[in-house]
Amino acid sequence: MRCCLQAVLSPLPVSPTEEAAITVSELGEFGTVERVIARSGLAHTTVVGPGDDAAVLNLGGGLLVASTDLLVEGRHFRRDWAPAKDIGHRAAAANLADIAAMGARPTGLLVGLAMPGDLPIAWLDDLYEGLREECQPFGAAVLGGDVVESKTLILAVSALGDMKGARPVTRDGALVGHRVAVAGRLGYAAAGLAVLGRGFRSPGSVVAAYRRPEVPYAAGPQAAALGASAMCDVSDGLLRDAGTVAAGSSVRIVLDVAKFMVPDVLRDVGTAMNTDPLRWILTGGDDHALLACFPPHVELPAPWREVGWVEAGTGVRVAGLPDEGRELAGSGFAHWG
Repeated sequence: MRCCLQAVLSPLPVSPTEEAAITVSELGEFGTVERVIARSGLAHTTVVGPGDDAAVLNLGGGLLVASTDLLVEGRHFRRDWAPAKDIGHRAAAANLADIAAMGARPTGLLVGLAMPGDLPIAWLDDLYEGLREECQPFGAAVLGGDVVESKTLILAVSALGDMKGARPVTRDGALVGHRVAVAGRLGYAAAGLAVLGRGFRSPGSVVAAYRRPEVPYAAGPQAAALGASAMCDVSDGLLRDAGTVAAGSSVRIVLDVAKFMVPDVLRDVGTAMNTDPLRWILTGGDDHALLACFPPHVELPAPWREVGWVEAGTGVRVAGLPDEGRELAGSGFAHWG
């Protein structure tokens, strides 16, 4: 359960009747998650509870990392935009990236599938082939799950991981003076979504990035070994996810535009669509890059690249844009947003 751990405040007291009439849309994604967390309790084995990329539990013999996501057809994927195998890769990547963002190594998936009765078996076979292939490089696999009948196709994927003796890297540890770095691609999936939304299928590189993310899984444990103070998966956009680190750590994250290289393919797509590609890089999600904060003395190895710094204050600041990028603050994906 991922969110920015902020109190949901009401300017005036509300009666039980008024409170009962509030909808999740009015409360918003973060407010809704806060409400769920407040009523969830805490397991005695908890090391990291709700609010981060993944939960971490102490099972005596080691630390188990666990995260879960829902993917709903028409909301998170479309069968006319991607073949089943790519949807399997994408579903696995979205969850396994959360494990890497804690500094852990993925070990397996649990997959719940709600599906209509007329779903072709061949499509189902390809979906699980994609899930299997995404897990294979680190020896993970689909460990089990459930299937039920539903008019809407829904995947509920839970990922598990092992800290392998390392400490979890959470979102709330960023320190003033630390450097901000990213590993992985940014903006490619957002450009691919824009292309597909216009009814096109090229350039193939950005469409493929949307269909099948290239997650820098090894960079997560690498960051933990380097002493990263905070880390998260970039799933809802760099600015929005950096905002959760800033809020959780009570600091300001500064992103320096001068440190972002805009690939030629994003420039070309941006020109064709009359869109500044930097907006995709800063606010686009689904590439599942990793964002981390490192002590100033740490030499950053590939694939990590420095993009900013941590300073005293609150929120996220974009340096190098007109008005310091304030118009982009908070941009990114949010349910009921």
